[in-house]
Amino acid sequence: MDNLHDFVEKVHDKQDKDAKNRKQGKGTPSSQLPNKQHGTKK
Repeated sequence: MDNLHDFVEKVHDKQDKDAKNRKQGKGTPSSQLPNKQHGTKK
């Protein structure tokens, strides 16, 4: 019974970590605006 409890705890921890990691990467880099425009002053 103890082994089953440990397994379930491990699965829940992994699910929490996976959910947190999914929230980290929002969007794609190509859809983001550039940080600064390249110099237009000459």
